Amino acid sequence: MEFSGTQTIAAPIEKVWAYLLDVNKVAACAPGFQSLEPLGGEQWKAVVAVGVGPVKAKFTLDISRPEMHEPDRMVVKGRGKAPGNAVELTGTINLSAVSPQETRMDWNANVVLSGTLASVGARLMNSTTEKLTAQFFDCLKSKLQASA
Repeated sequence: MEFSGTQTIAAPIEKVWAYLLDVNKVAACAPGFQSLEPLGGEQWKAVVAVGVGPVKAKFTLDISRPEMHEPDRMVVKGRGKAPGNAVELTGTINLSAVSPQETRMDWNANVVLSGTLASVGARLMNSTTEKLTAQFFDCLKSKLQASA
């Protein structure tokens, strides 16, 4: 599944980049986030609980940031499992300064889900993803713009 979008954030690009570098801050905005353990370098182990319709799963994910170009591009990859489920994801974030106090974030994500969530929740996946994505960006924007 491919997802993409654009967000405008009322904060300077340097501030948005610095926020994105802090994995604890970013993870705190992720719906279902439960824990994050640093593994060294740009790698972490995360636990995230998700639900699609009546199907719920708790994923243990290996997360990495294999590519970063300060202050405008970041790639995040993840791979994980939950009982009866597996997921692989790649997300790309591109930042551009709209003005000294405003940043445009173009993002896309490619998610490959297999198992119970994929089969039972297939028709609910898009609406669930849209809802979770909106929650994430609402949190991110409120944190970044609150201290602007």
